[in-house]
Amino acid sequence: MKQFDVPALIEADPEANATDLLIDRVAATPNKALFSLPTADGGWSDVTSAEFLAQVKSVSKGLVAAGIHPGDKIGLMCKTRYEWTLIDFATWFAGAVLVPIYETSSPSQIQWNLADSGAIAIITETPEHFARFDEIRADVPDVAHAWQIDLGDIDKLSAAGTDVPEEEIERRRNIAKGSDLATLIYTSGTTGKPKGCILTHSNFVELCRNSQKAIPEVVNPESSTLLFITTAHIFARFISILCIHGGVKVGHQPDTKLLLPSMASFKPTFLLAVPRVFEKVYNSSEQKAEAGGKGKIFRKAADVAIAHSKAVDAGHVPLGLKIQFALFDRLVLSKIRAALGGRVEYAVSGSAPLGLRLGHFYRSLGLTILEGYGLTETTAPISVNKPSNFKIGKVGPPLPGVSVRIAEDGEIQAKGVCVFDGYWNNQEATDEVFDGEWFKTGDIGKFDEDGYLEITGRKKEIIVTSGGKNVAPAALEDPIRANPIIGQVIAVGEGRPFISALVTLDEEMLPVWLNNNGLDATWTLQQAGQHPAVLAEVQRAIDVGNARVSRAESIRKFHILDADLTEASGHLTPKMSIKRTVILADFADVIEGMYSNSPSTEGISLKH
Repeated sequence: MKQFDVPALIEADPEANATDLLIDRVAATPNKALFSLPTADGGWSDVTSAEFLAQVKSVSKGLVAAGIHPGDKIGLMCKTRYEWTLIDFATWFAGAVLVPIYETSSPSQIQWNLADSGAIAIITETPEHFARFDEIRADVPDVAHAWQIDLGDIDKLSAAGTDVPEEEIERRRNIAKGSDLATLIYTSGTTGKPKGCILTHSNFVELCRNSQKAIPEVVNPESSTLLFITTAHIFARFISILCIHGGVKVGHQPDTKLLLPSMASFKPTFLLAVPRVFEKVYNSSEQKAEAGGKGKIFRKAADVAIAHSKAVDAGHVPLGLKIQFALFDRLVLSKIRAALGGRVEYAVSGSAPLGLRLGHFYRSLGLTILEGYGLTETTAPISVNKPSNFKIGKVGPPLPGVSVRIAEDGEIQAKGVCVFDGYWNNQEATDEVFDGEWFKTGDIGKFDEDGYLEITGRKKEIIVTSGGKNVAPAALEDPIRANPIIGQVIAVGEGRPFISALVTLDEEMLPVWLNNNGLDATWTLQQAGQHPAVLAEVQRAIDVGNARVSRAESIRKFHILDADLTEASGHLTPKMSIKRTVILADFADVIEGMYSNSPSTEGISLKH
């Protein structure tokens, strides 16, 4: 069993809780901007550390005046915005515990989170969010308070709490110790009912303090970030708290359609994103170039950029490549850099593998994408790449204060400051995922000689063909999904003679691609999925995936589904992971058809 232990860089403080991170930040830089709020004219208005603390205390007093007691649970259903973190810290200052609910959750999911956690209040953002809660209100009689952000209820809470003394807030914020519950975050549930992850104050405090020391180039008082992925997910939630500890200026933009103009005006120094975002930026740039008759130049620029990055890794960039790169950097790459705000140096990427090609492309763009790895159960990061020695294709060494080992069957296991306290009201599930102190992640991986981790698959998702071949679907699917017209790809073949795939088309990129290829941009997904040019493009994407695996692991047939897989259809989690078991059940007939002689809209992959 291979194991790497990285000692903590900061001595643990069992008395500290998450509110101390803000108190310490205000003591260090009271007048420095900690947040920036969008203004009506497209600009940004700064909020200093001291101003944020004053607002946090004001809202927390309102919660106290409303009858919230220490230890009470409050549900929060809200898109990524300033108020999310304001409410997060106000809840802690009142001595209470936040239970995030995804803004896309259905009424039954809202009911489960509120009832299972024992929440006595909920804060929703919009009338539409409130309506979903209202549908199940009678089924959660313990929920005595329902506040709505868009009705101005946060300001009303602040106004109602003016008589609560400062000493009471100070007393309440100090009640929680490191080992106490800080938040209950429900897993997005790729299988079964979501489970509430018990994350402690120490999980946040020790992980923030050690993570900042691990990547000081990224997280410091001179840096800034624009958050756009949902704060209900542990990835963005942890980063938002880390930014307070590190003094990073944070802006918010939940609408990805407005992301590029927001980045141009906010000018962040680092980004937080999932690989799909980086794929979309690349694919959109390529299709835009194609539409302007410059597709060939863009692809040449991308190839040169990737070759340049690989040459940097090899330790020598030939003169000819240097000259080519300088030319394409001026013609093409600088424009993409400007679109990202012009100041972005780093990005932290998680939740799925980025892929070597994109890693090299963005690195030559001047954007170092630091892949990390973690789960809700590990307060987000177990490991993250170091800016000073990052390796494309790896998710870095364990963070300080974290130990990682690879079990005999290849499973990644972790212990340390990031690991949660178990599942709420579910001892059986907790026992299943622990081996002593070690949390069993369910993911498969390996270390290199420097202790850098590489994720190679998910234990439960390994497909075993009838020939006994073990196939990790992610290694096949990720490179295929990078194609602009591909929405999702799901490899199948458990107990079958060969691997096949279900494919969906990307509703956003498809019309652009169709237009650029002289086809009808108004076609439905069903019409497009039957056209020879689209089938050929999907086949090209599958050939790219097949080129990375052995013949026995390659996709031999595919079927294009008539609709994209979405969270609303029940096939994706809120963080856009595929619910593989649900998909396999819902499309069992289609899968069966690929293994019979069904002449459906399938392609047959014979190349390798």
